Amino acid sequence: MQNVLNALRVLEEVAARQPVGVTDLARAMGLPKSSVQRALVTLHTAEWIQPAGDTPTRWAVTTKALHVGRHAAGELGLRDAAVPVMEELRRRTDETVHLAVPEGGKVVLIERLETAQPVRIVLPLGQILPLHASSNGKAVLAASPAEAIERYVADGLPRFTGTTITDPGRLRAELAGIRARGYATNGGEWRADVSAVAAAVVGDAGLPVASISVNVPTSRMTAASRSAFGILVATAAKTLGDVLAHRRVPDRGTAWHGGTP
Repeated sequence: MQNVLNALRVLEEVAARQPVGVTDLARAMGLPKSSVQRALVTLHTAEWIQPAGDTPTRWAVTTKALHVGRHAAGELGLRDAAVPVMEELRRRTDETVHLAVPEGGKVVLIERLETAQPVRIVLPLGQILPLHASSNGKAVLAASPAEAIERYVADGLPRFTGTTITDPGRLRAELAGIRARGYATNGGEWRADVSAVAAAVVGDAGLPVASISVNVPTSRMTAASRSAFGILVATAAKTLGDVLAHRRVPDRGTAWHGGTP
């Protein structure tokens, strides 16, 4: 039983830290390297993880984890509804478009449509993004109840880059601004090379069930494009919300609003 629990814990840590090696995993989990290595071999044999690129000592999750998660949470219906909306958004922006869902006080990337431009943002499906340091996360957080926001703030706001918002008062002001304009922005707050705009998709219960974002290399994001993309992404999120309401796709807002984030 302990071996199974270790393997599941290792899978979760790989998803959160990918690409990651055995030494970093063992340190983060407080487990012997031998135990972590056995779990990695098991997960690799079962095709849940794979070597990251050309580095066999670092690991990333496969799409197998994503497919299982989609079936468990009803995300296939969400994705099916979202893809046409995302395709239109990509056509109008010529940039990479992401779809993310709230999960455990974070957001998880579940779909990606890439731009044809040679320099692009590529994040793996299953990537976990912080609520306070990503456009998808801030969009979801801004659309959340006040008590959920305060629970998240109380847990601390870790810094990822020099522009990450770590002050609670500043974050609250940022969220108020997002609600006023209808979309969130990220200027290299999670990764310095990634900038984005996002808007929350609100379900029937009035809670965010997903977010859609336009993702751009920081070097290519301008004030004008940020504003233009923001208007487009807000419209796309509203359109998807209307589609989901018509299809009655299950409301995922309870993924963290209904319990401890």
